[in-house]
Amino acid sequence: MSVRFWPKAVIQQVYKNSAILVLRKGNYMDTHESLDALAFDFFREFARCEYCLKAVGLRVPNKEYPIADWGALAEEVQDVFNTPPSDQVDEAIKYYLTWPPKKQVLKDDLLDWKDVKPDHKSLAELVLRLVCRVRNNLFHGGKFNGHWFEPQRSDELLRHGLSILRTVVEAHPKVKQAYAQRDV
Repeated sequence: MSVRFWPKAVIQQVYKNSAILVLRKGNYMDTHESLDALAFDFFREFARCEYCLKAVGLRVPNKEYPIADWGALAEEVQDVFNTPPSDQVDEAIKYYLTWPPKKQVLKDDLLDWKDVKPDHKSLAELVLRLVCRVRNNLFHGGKFNGHWFEPQRSDELLRHGLSILRTVVEAHPKVKQAYAQRDV
């Protein structure tokens, strides 16, 4: 990902090897437009996948309203995680296991991050729950507040998450079929 530099730009903040550039004129920030587009792609893919899970019956049981059951999906696509179908997917799984997304927590009444694994019964469920955590962190403001926090890491989490989501859709015949239907 390229970072654009403008004349007379002033580096106001450096956060983990990523500069946030602000022009002297106006209040415009480089919002890493390619990262914005990647986040949109991730949201769209995640939402579509989650809808398809619910549409094919992969729902948390005994609920009045449908909730996608990522654990049930994990049980049915374990082979993807035990024997990744490509180097790209293998790299994505290894990335999530080596540098998993953190969970946003309160510490002394302040927002903080904590390394904590989600509950899981298998490797597949662990990785899928970590992909869900990326979605939650992004959607609930944990990774973006007018500018990207750790943009390089966010880019890697989103790219690898997309790879994982697209692969599990392909690996599950019913989800794949629902995904292919434009009216679903």
